[in-house]
Order: sequence, then C-alpha cells, then structure tokens
Amino acid sequence: MSVNPLVRSASRMDAVQAPIIPVLGEIINAVPGTISLGQGVVHYGPPQAALDAAVRALADPSINEYQSGLGLPELVDAIAVKLGEENAIVDDRDTGVMVTAGANMGFMHAVLAITAPGDEVILPAPFYFNHEMAIQMAGCSAVVVPTDSAYQLRLDAIEDAITERTRAVVTISPNNPTGAVLDPASLRAVNSLCRERGLYHVSDETYEYFTYEGRHVSPASFPESAGHTISLFSLSKAYGLAGWRVGYMVYPMDLAAAMAKIQDTILICTPVIAQRAALAAMQAGRAYCEPFVRELGDVRRLVLDALAPLHPLCETPAADGAFYCFVRVHTRLDSMTVAERLIRDHRVAVVPGPAFGMTEGCTFRVSYGALQKATVAEGIGRLVGGLCAICGH
Repeated sequence: MSVNPLVRSASRMDAVQAPIIPVLGEIINAVPGTISLGQGVVHYGPPQAALDAAVRALADPSINEYQSGLGLPELVDAIAVKLGEENAIVDDRDTGVMVTAGANMGFMHAVLAITAPGDEVILPAPFYFNHEMAIQMAGCSAVVVPTDSAYQLRLDAIEDAITERTRAVVTISPNNPTGAVLDPASLRAVNSLCRERGLYHVSDETYEYFTYEGRHVSPASFPESAGHTISLFSLSKAYGLAGWRVGYMVYPMDLAAAMAKIQDTILICTPVIAQRAALAAMQAGRAYCEPFVRELGDVRRLVLDALAPLHPLCETPAADGAFYCFVRVHTRLDSMTVAERLIRDHRVAVVPGPAFGMTEGCTFRVSYGALQKATVAEGIGRLVGGLCAICGH
C-alpha cells in the first residue's frame, strides 16, 4: 500500500528572510581570493585567562550538570558589578539579570516575554536583520521607521508608528549596521516616550566598548527607566568570544517569570564551560579590550578616509562606533546587483542594504573588524575601485 507523501503546509518561517551572511558566503566561495568586509566579528580572540579557565573547568564534574537558568552566581555577581561601574545600571529589586547564549538569544527572550502573536515592535532602519527575524518568528510584525540622513533616531517617526498593538521600540547603540553612536538626548527621549505610552524600550548594547567619538550611554541608567527597559549585552565582540555564545540581559522584574520559562524551554542554561570562560574574561576586564578598540579606531579612520573621495557618488555618514559603516551609493543599480558584481569582478564582499531593511536605493554595510589592518586596506582599495568601475564615478 502506497503512502501519500507529506504535504507541507505554510510555515511561519516562510516569511522570514534567509540569513544574509551564509547567502553571501556561497557567492564568496565561488570566487577564490575574495576579501570579505561582510561578517561582523573581531579579528582577535579571548584573553588567555579565559582559555585557561575553560581548561581548568574540564576537571570539574559540575560543568556536566545543569546549572541555574539565570547563570552561574559568580558570573551574575561579576555582571552586576560591571553594570554598576560602567553602565550606571544599579543592581536592585526592580531588575533581573540573566546570562544568555549571546545577545541574539537575549533579544528572542525579550520578544517572547513582552508580546503576543499579532503585536508590533518598532525597528528604526537600518536595523539588525536578526531582530526582524526574531520578531517575525514570534508571530509579530516589525514596524520599520526611518532614521535621519546620519542614521540618528527620528522621534517623530517612532511616535507616529505607535499603535494599540505596539509593545516595544528597539534601539542599537553603537549601531549595527551603521556604526552610528545614537545621541544620548534621543535615547532619553525614546525611553521617556516608552514609559509614557506603556511600551518597553529594548536597548541592544552589544558594541558598548567600541566607541571612537563621544561615549556610550545605557538607557537603563536614566531615571524611572527600570520598569520598562530591557538591556542586551554580549561578550562576543569585546572579548573575542563569538563562538562561545555568552551574553546577558537586564530586565524589569515583572518579566522574571516569563524569562525563566523561556530560558528553561530554549536553553535550560548557558553552557557552563562557556560561562567559566566568560567570568575569567570579565575579570580581565575592559583593560584587555581597549588596545584592540584603539587599533580598530585606526582602521576605522583608514576606511572612512578611503571612502571620502568617492563623494558625491557615495555618502558615508558618521560612523563613530562599532566596526561598521553604512554606505549610500547614487546609482540606478540595486544593492544586490552591486554586491554580486563587487564579489565576482573585484573580489571584495559587502552586505547589501535590503538585509537591514533598506529597500530603496543602493546601500551596503562595510565591516572592518574581522581582518588585520593591511587586509582591510586592500579590501577597501578593491571596494573603491569596484564602485568607480560599476557605478561610474
């Protein structure tokens, strides 16, 4: 007797964009020698103390067991001290701290905890593509609002986008994909707007240490922010721990029960050996990261100086943080066409703007964190030459 093949019905995944980095990776692999200015990682690894702590942990049987879903107590304590000293986020009864498998998981936790299917979350564009993907996976809608010409927040656009289904506004500073460090006054205004309108302010601070002009500001440090602000942090970038998957989040305590359910279902607990490494990295502290940040500051200047002569063909607004810049190209060609030709004809890869919600015009993200300075210089040279050849400067 024959069995009818399974008929696949529609899935919520059908509406979610494919991760752009693996898509580009397939094209890059077909063109040997391509320099990728695409992936958002750093070129350095974690402190030796973190690696040593992981090795020592192998001899401890407790790493083979489930641990607290909130995180190892000693790591949570270290995070609380860091938040107070560096972010002016006070450890009190109004907020909770949870160790997550990176900031991406923290964002997914936040969306699941504060929304119901059909709700809306406001994303200023350009946005980080995984944020939109998480919102869609939760059965919600990402409401995309524009930023200004320098990729700074537009409070009027955010306010106009609020509906009865809105549950949160997301900000990222320093920003992925633009490198913009958001104006503290605008962050304060968004945080106040969220409090007044009964919304959550989800603040992604993954790149907090990577500021070259100005300073980093945590919205959860603002007065009267504890009850509606969710803050996301990561050790992936600053400490070179991307593959270890450790981050943490701070959230209002009225979300504690929801967060516990989500963590227990998705993860149970962040891998214990990774938490041991993370603790040692945090004990090494910001002093470990700062020389690499200064080095990336020099690379940033190289990138911006190389792109500047392309004006008016290209515009590259101020990129004062993270390790990205977001380029606008004045051409009739679409972003993906330009990106593919840059790879195939000029052996340099960038990430096209539509992945970040920029569906009009030709835009792309340039990342300079993953490579040594000389390689970045070669890649930017190829990019400049490629843009001139393709777009006719």
